[in-house]
Amino acid sequence: MNKRADIVAGAAGAFEIDGFRGVGVDKVLAPSGASTRTLYKHFGSKDALVLAVLEERHRRFRERLEVATGSADAVAALFDTLRHWLEEHGARGCMLLRARAEYSEANEEIVALVRRQKDEFRRMIAARVEATLGRSDHRLATQIWILFEGATAAASVSDLSVVDEAKAAAASLLHAAQGSAS
Repeated sequence: MNKRADIVAGAAGAFEIDGFRGVGVDKVLAPSGASTRTLYKHFGSKDALVLAVLEERHRRFRERLEVATGSADAVAALFDTLRHWLEEHGARGCMLLRARAEYSEANEEIVALVRRQKDEFRRMIAARVEATLGRSDHRLATQIWILFEGATAAASVSDLSVVDEAKAAAASLLHAAQGSAS
């Protein structure tokens, strides 16, 4: 790994546990052993590091989802991927949405990045719904997106079984949509 990647990986862990704005630069850099000078050399600011962490987190999750794209049930695979991700990383809610909440009034670039990433994810879900149904269904795609986001949030205050319940609800919605098209 290079130093930039080390800093991003270490900072992701610190941000995941301690949040974004309230955690000091020294604590963010401690896992990578980088100095403040190195942070500014590679990123220019702590906010730029936050952007890099969010971009990396989104990229890694998207890659996991793409691996599951070829499964027989592409919508169910979304929830299976989420469950595996939460088992590996912990259920603390969506890092992207937590960053958006912390920076809502402080950094429009971070807010805009999260909005773009969530829009991209909604389009990915819509494509899976369309592939499953053989037709576009924006309303259904939005409902499944809400189930996914809700399961992510609920798992942080419950247990991972809520992901399975959201998966079952999505399957029911898809089944109903398939029946109404007949």
